[in-house]
Amino acid sequence: MKRHSLLTLGLLCASAAAVAQGVGYTDTPQIRGQKWKVHDKDRPNPPTVKPAATFSHGAPAPADATVLFDGSDFSKWERDGGGAPKWKIEHGYMEVVGKSGGIHTKDQWGDAQLHIEFATPTKPEGESQGRGNSGVFFHGQFEIQVLDSHNNKTYADGQAGALYGQWPPLANAIKGPGEWNSYDLVFEAPRFDAEGKLTKPAYATVILNGVVLHNRKELNGPTNHRSSDPYKAYSGKGGISLQDHGNPTRFRNIWIRPLGEYN
Repeated sequence: MKRHSLLTLGLLCASAAAVAQGVGYTDTPQIRGQKWKVHDKDRPNPPTVKPAATFSHGAPAPADATVLFDGSDFSKWERDGGGAPKWKIEHGYMEVVGKSGGIHTKDQWGDAQLHIEFATPTKPEGESQGRGNSGVFFHGQFEIQVLDSHNNKTYADGQAGALYGQWPPLANAIKGPGEWNSYDLVFEAPRFDAEGKLTKPAYATVILNGVVLHNRKELNGPTNHRSSDPYKAYSGKGGISLQDHGNPTRFRNIWIRPLGEYN
């Protein structure tokens, strides 16, 4: 009996140690300019902040905005790889149909303000990055993470609202499974000189359900899984992409407007 108790205690201690170690990796490269590795298992998770019932939910588009999705059709979108999206539309939202491919806008923008609302699956399934995973991409390179981070432990730079693989959000302000969340995003595109040298990095401001997660935070290159990649010169313009990660995530009320310039 004593031997059994010691064995049980040992297993419990091992389990507690595994939990303390966190979720993530130890064999990924270090993020440039940071002490952490990409998806570092030891990086602290952000504090949880319960948002108010609504913030910009249902916000109508300003006069100079382009409505990308009003709940009725995919006229502004196409499937990654070409052709019409294979996601479904019902009740005023679009929903990812797993393994049918991501989608992206037909048009492109430079610096822009984006409003988008999303809901993770009502019935949570899986854990960590396997629960309600999707993403909002600017220019096909820079991801604002979409994830069911409600009572779901994962690596810090993969939480909902993370600048994926680079910066965790300042807070975990996601709502529960099936509830609608509002993203208000500001993206400043990188700039390059005639020789392709970076002259200004990209910046992102992220507000989730009224909680500021990033305030003009610098991106140190494209966001990727398990890697830290440098900038590569491009025009500074691109579309908006929504990721198919195999989970039936929903999106609605999507509009975008150019930031403009000071005189």
